[in-house]
Amino acid sequence: MADAPAATATQSPAAETVPAASRPAPGTERDPAELPATLRTIIARLGRHLRQTRAGADLSPTQYQVLASIVRLGPVRLSDLAAEEGLNPTMLSRIAGKLEAAGLVTRTADAADGRAAKVSVSRDGRRLVERVRGERTDALSRALDQLDPVDRQLLVEALPVLESVVESLKGRRP
Repeated sequence: MADAPAATATQSPAAETVPAASRPAPGTERDPAELPATLRTIIARLGRHLRQTRAGADLSPTQYQVLASIVRLGPVRLSDLAAEEGLNPTMLSRIAGKLEAAGLVTRTADAADGRAAKVSVSRDGRRLVERVRGERTDALSRALDQLDPVDRQLLVEALPVLESVVESLKGRRP
């Protein structure tokens, strides 16, 4: 069995902090047929690690996502929000009720259709989303700072491709 090559003087100190398993060994390639499963697994693991925040710990991932969508969309009808989030309206109504009880959103009758309800984010809800986003961004920044410049650039170059994948999945229904 051959000895592992010694680290070279040109290797950046940051490269030592990233496990070697994160990159294929020289001369080996990942199986392209495994790309969808591998990418899904990596994205899921990344999401799980980023969800670990102090702010918003009382909310389920779905409750937080609904709250963040209300922040992004502004005042929105529950039926439109249900469609946007891919949730059934009854489930969304329960989530909105929990967010309202926590003081994170307000629910009002839609002026155009009194039978419909709209939800708006409260000041506390907006602050919570900002704190969660800040914690997640800080955690990701610290992890990215541990990468060597070549790997960081590879991620930068992959961003448009990942955005394209996201766009192609929009509106997909099981």
